[in-house]
Amino acid sequence: MENKLIVSLSPHVHSGDSVKKNMYGVLVALLPAFLVSLYVFGRGALIVTATSVVACLFFEWCIGKYLLKRQATSITDGSAVITGVLLAFNLPSNLPIWIIILGALFAIGVGKMSFGGLGCNPFNPALVGRVFLLLSFPVQMTSWPLAGQTAYTDAQTGATPLALMKQLLYSSNPEAVADKLPDTLHMLLGYVGGSLGEVSALALLLGLAYMLVRKIITWHIPVSILLTVFVFSGIMHWVDPLHYASPLLQLLSGGLLLGAIFMATDYVTSPMSKKGMLIYGVCIGLLTVIIRLFGAYPEGMSFAILIMNAFTPLINTYCKPKRFGEVAKKK
Repeated sequence: MENKLIVSLSPHVHSGDSVKKNMYGVLVALLPAFLVSLYVFGRGALIVTATSVVACLFFEWCIGKYLLKRQATSITDGSAVITGVLLAFNLPSNLPIWIIILGALFAIGVGKMSFGGLGCNPFNPALVGRVFLLLSFPVQMTSWPLAGQTAYTDAQTGATPLALMKQLLYSSNPEAVADKLPDTLHMLLGYVGGSLGEVSALALLLGLAYMLVRKIITWHIPVSILLTVFVFSGIMHWVDPLHYASPLLQLLSGGLLLGAIFMATDYVTSPMSKKGMLIYGVCIGLLTVIIRLFGAYPEGMSFAILIMNAFTPLINTYCKPKRFGEVAKKK
């Protein structure tokens, strides 16, 4: 009997990971922050999140079927759902539905599908949608309902911790502004105003722990971002503690944790090597603090991630891992 040698393409040993499995793992990690946003903002959080997710799923299905003429649908892999959730987490809980739908269209249609879909997009789609809305509708995107304002419309709005920190920089009476800042416990637990995904630092950290344990992401990007922000903002606070907020407040405020944990770690738009991840994370941290302290916007996380998304191919080129079996050349 003749024996046949069958040669198949790699990988020959599979870990069991898949795009769908990892995507739904990220959704599980986002669940604690979603539950806290429901508690803090009530019906508004549910309306904004549901609208964003449904719109992202619809636009991905519609573009794939009628514009790209694809037979198989990609809406079941979980990526469109994550884009919808992350876009919602970057929005205020009283944003009009038509603006949310427009942001979802831009995130999916321009940020993702125009480049060919999942795996081809150079920029994080949720951040593309968020920045588009911020530049197009600055008033609606910066009207933040106060914590506990559970009504979808006519909710009382107020300044976020980041807005107060921005006032602190230029105030002639910084002590009065500093007194308005929430304490770290409130920011950790989540009873502060802001977008849906930045209300509870503890919920986001639980999501980080889950993804690290499940090995959905590695520690390199989030830790390098957070450590860089802590050190850089700590130096500024040491130089002028009256006008520059403490590094702990910088870490717990705004979309820093949300961006560092869930958006900067996007597989497609972040570097592949560990060295590249560290460079990427440090640069995002530096850019975030520079924009927060010296830029026009109170928050700089979205812009910092998108800027470094553009540099990811360059980082991958210069941080290539050593090939297996390669012999180092003698100088």
